[in-house]
Amino acid sequence: MSARQLLLLGGISLAILGMSYGLWYAVFVEHQALDEIGRSLSSGFQAAAERNSVGAENSLLLYRQAKYVYDRQVDVHGHWIGLAMLIIVLGIGFDHLGVPEKIKQMLAWALLIGSTLFPLGVLMQTWSHGPLPRAIAILGSGLVITALAGMVLGLIRRQNA
Repeated sequence: MSARQLLLLGGISLAILGMSYGLWYAVFVEHQALDEIGRSLSSGFQAAAERNSVGAENSLLLYRQAKYVYDRQVDVHGHWIGLAMLIIVLGIGFDHLGVPEKIKQMLAWALLIGSTLFPLGVLMQTWSHGPLPRAIAILGSGLVITALAGMVLGLIRRQNA
């Protein structure tokens, strides 16, 4: 399989993953998350109006936790789809890089793996605040940045040739 085909098929697969995750989240999880966010804000404001600082603080802590998880869940969906679209667009013009096919393969794999790992690491942060999810997200974003930089260098090399 050529690097171009790898990017096109991988990008389509990643888009399907992102859309499937978004659909699952919207149907089965989002309404409960939004209810929790609204409920915690409402109880926080009510506690504040009653001058119950401990109750208000606890409610706002619940709000912050629910909002953190909600934002990460939505970010994962958006990042998978956004990166998939970038991969597809790059796949269309990938033959114009001025580097050997082996380097193109490495760049394509790095971009695909990074584009999968980065949002996955962000998603894992909703389950664990430990170092592993952050390390996965950092590794994924590093692979994406490195692959994109390699592609830019490949385009520059072709223009100079």
